[in-house]
Amino acid sequence: MDRSAIHATFSLDRFYPVPAPRVFAAWADPAAKARWFTPDPWSEHELDFRAGGREVARGGQGARGDGPVLTFEALYADIVPDERIVYTATMSAAGTLMTVSLTTVEFRPTPDGTRLLLTEQDTFLDGHEQPRWRERGTADQLTALAHELGDGRRG
Repeated sequence: MDRSAIHATFSLDRFYPVPAPRVFAAWADPAAKARWFTPDPWSEHELDFRAGGREVARGGQGARGDGPVLTFEALYADIVPDERIVYTATMSAAGTLMTVSLTTVEFRPTPDGTRLLLTEQDTFLDGHEQPRWRERGTADQLTALAHELGDGRRG
């Protein structure tokens, strides 16, 4: 096993033409979050949305038998309703730790909707995942969030 740690940071800036409380609620409501954050083939999703609460999602390609089961585990450090969410998270495959991250999501009201700024700082371990894969996957999730909100997305 070749041991390595790659550090990367990315930010995604999205506009949703709905009020900030509605965008925030899509992160806070367990059923809504499961629809856009863990679509098929993710088989499990649990959300305890509070400071000190946890989120766990299991599935990925392994749920179809195409590879190992992926596990995403987050711990919410800071939640300011309708304004900010900060959490730490890990991603593992079949019990092997792949990434450790710190994510901040900011909800900024505008006259015609909400600007969401997501900043993620990652450590990718031992070549199991690449920064561009994580950024693309997170961007796809924010697109799915737009669909959950019933609107389009302007970046």
